[in-house]
Amino acid sequence: MKIKTLKEDLLKATQTVQNVISPHTTLPILSNILIEAIRDEVRLTATDLDIGISCLFSAKIEETGSITVPAKKLSDIFRELPGEDIEISVKKNNAIEIKSEHSYFRLMGIPKDEFPKLPSFKDKEFINLPQNIFKRMLEVSSFAMSKDETRYILNGTLVEIKEDTIRIVTTDGRRLVLVEEERNFPRGINKRIIIPLKTIYELLRNLSNETDLKIAFNKNQISFEFNKTTIISRLIEGNFPEYEKVIPKEIKDNKVKVDKDEFYRAIKRVSLFTNPNSQAIKIDILKDKMILSKTIPEIGEAKDQVDIDYKGENLSIGFNPNYLMEVLKVFEKDAIEIELTDPQKPAVIRMNAPYKYIYVVLPMQLT
Repeated sequence: MKIKTLKEDLLKATQTVQNVISPHTTLPILSNILIEAIRDEVRLTATDLDIGISCLFSAKIEETGSITVPAKKLSDIFRELPGEDIEISVKKNNAIEIKSEHSYFRLMGIPKDEFPKLPSFKDKEFINLPQNIFKRMLEVSSFAMSKDETRYILNGTLVEIKEDTIRIVTTDGRRLVLVEEERNFPRGINKRIIIPLKTIYELLRNLSNETDLKIAFNKNQISFEFNKTTIISRLIEGNFPEYEKVIPKEIKDNKVKVDKDEFYRAIKRVSLFTNPNSQAIKIDILKDKMILSKTIPEIGEAKDQVDIDYKGENLSIGFNPNYLMEVLKVFEKDAIEIELTDPQKPAVIRMNAPYKYIYVVLPMQLT
């Protein structure tokens, strides 16, 4: 194998794929990036067996071939090379030579034969949708995924696809996000899958606002193709909770209407007095104002006030401030309407345009 390419293209592709490599792998080959020279392109691939990423870029191919090389060392070398033009060649005994201007490196690689082969999704069922739509759906929902490894089924995102909609649901058992877009997919499409947390983060890191995204389905795997990049992931097997049962019916009257940014800033100020042993802040809902407060005897007291539009009964309720701030960061309206009926029942925030969005959050006991 012998190729000539630009440092910018090579470094970008390396950074795209190497993030999936686990630093704790016990198999040396899984610490490597597979480099393949094919016709007029180079493909880089990395995997941890649960998720794999490959990335194509243009190059001058003087000799086709392949080799796998330690990812960390390869990335460090590419980053420090002095010139814009890089030459890479594979010699005998799986040695790889890298040249740029007056710099020279020689690394020992491992043959491609030992590298896990990523599955093919040729002729599999698939859908297309704009990258920016799918990325936005992930951005406004991913914060509610569970990070608790003992609740494996919640360590990811539920994706439901039907002929006319795509729906995403995330929950950690204390809050829940549902986001839905109307789309026209192929007739007969009906999917209900759970995409792992690590894959969601890789999609958020790599998706852009350019071109379409192709999503293809296998029995227990999924493929995402975009911008000459392919991400292939195992799916989480199991039954996602029946989330629709925990979403309260919408109340038409007595919603708390408040400016999103003012509400966020007030929460952030009062949350300065929370700690791991006392996370809940108190929110008193009155006719025309909302009073946020937090008292810790050994520290002191914080109190803030926000104007609201509300015609219901006075109400006092406690919330984890982070669970409110995280949804306010992604909410795409200047004002929000919060549905509150009881200090023991969840609060609900809804949005119907530019897409359907529901956020359900459980209150906390005030002590």
